[in-house]
Amino acid sequence: MATEAKRSKVGDGLEVSPLQNFLQWCNTVGLVLSNKVCVSKEGTVAEYGMLAKDDIEEGEVLFTIPRSALLHHQTTKVSALLEKERSCLESSSGWVPLLVALLYEYTSSQSHWRPYLSLWTNFKTLDHPMFWSKEERDRLLRGTGIPEAVDRDLANIQREYTDVVLPFITKHPDLWDPDTHTLELYTQLVAFVMAYSFQEPQEEDEDDDDDDDEEKAPNPPMMVPMADMLNHVSNHNANLEFTPDSLKMVCVRPIHKGEEVFNTYGQMANWQLLHMYGFTEPYESNSNDTADIPVTNLYKVATQGIQSDLDRQLMEEKWEMLSEMMQEKGAFVFGKQGCLTDTELHTVLKVLCMSKDEFSEFKENEGWEEDDEEDEISLAFSNEGLPKLKANWKWLLHEAACLTLRSYGDEEEEGKTEGVKSDQALMEDKKAFKGLSSRQQNALQVRCGQKSVLHRLMELTKS
Repeated sequence: MATEAKRSKVGDGLEVSPLQNFLQWCNTVGLVLSNKVCVSKEGTVAEYGMLAKDDIEEGEVLFTIPRSALLHHQTTKVSALLEKERSCLESSSGWVPLLVALLYEYTSSQSHWRPYLSLWTNFKTLDHPMFWSKEERDRLLRGTGIPEAVDRDLANIQREYTDVVLPFITKHPDLWDPDTHTLELYTQLVAFVMAYSFQEPQEEDEDDDDDDDEEKAPNPPMMVPMADMLNHVSNHNANLEFTPDSLKMVCVRPIHKGEEVFNTYGQMANWQLLHMYGFTEPYESNSNDTADIPVTNLYKVATQGIQSDLDRQLMEEKWEMLSEMMQEKGAFVFGKQGCLTDTELHTVLKVLCMSKDEFSEFKENEGWEEDDEEDEISLAFSNEGLPKLKANWKWLLHEAACLTLRSYGDEEEEGKTEGVKSDQALMEDKKAFKGLSSRQQNALQVRCGQKSVLHRLMELTKS
């Protein structure tokens, strides 16, 4: 693994910081930075960030990055080899070519990208949950879905490294060394790509057949120096634009002198931000927060109180058909304004509440029926429409939300001893909140955000 970046020296013996070295490198590669902004670790919400040195108007370009300054498998020193043997680097993630390139560039003292990569001397400072102990993840993030996502990530990373990366780098000992380019470093670089890479939006092809449901593979990730310095908030003030020759960070609303410049990573709930980037927004200010209700929870609720074998058999048949229809969609997503997966939820509730005759007709039509208007379904499962749902649908949703809340360990809250605060009380107690570690604070932000969505759903669907 690369050693900690050393400060380089200029002629008079003065040391140059990694940031200064990076900014000098930016000049050499043609990256143009506006004189109205600066990069700093002071006055930013986390680590490096960008600050306005002057008032900035909407539409102003903050910096321009030529495509030659982007780091991906086609711009690295080993690009020819990666292209020649690309069939050996195929994987489900699609990230292996970039990661193998980063393994080489990050540990090469002669790398063209060294001034950029030297800004990160230890990727564990990103503090993704994948770097937490399993015990800590399971304890602090229980019920959020993050522990399960991290377990899948780590299993996939190990499989990808063992089956694809290790055989490849072993074939090329002049460029890679398994003792240096270890699974540990590979895992850290995965976190680096998760947190800092960008994907170019897919181009719309006018010749595409609208009836073709086959999705295009997403563009591979790439590292974008300078753009990855900007921190994220949902209410951002800058946006990265892609052009054939360059990438530009453009101001999307006025920024006052002294304010931080924020990009957006997309519409990200706090659990997604913590999982992929290692941080959260204050949950009340994150307009994109969501909570999942597993489809299995609806089934568990629907089977409660079934007495006869015939009714139980009917419910099992319904569930078997729904499982085939839902395929990999294992949960319904609720946001602050209602259900974001409303058409799927509409179908599941309708089937679970069908009579025997209705379900027989449904089966005869192989699940096909007259489609309800999408706008009507969307309204029905919005915060405005949820209280007006059929009573049995509301009951199912209410009880499924209750069951989901229990997965956080909320059933223990009533029995908590005096002095042990609930999540909401802990969030509202500023002194107690500040006394928490950063991991505890981030986990609390995630839990409170998800629970608030579920509590609102329970309020909207109570009898």
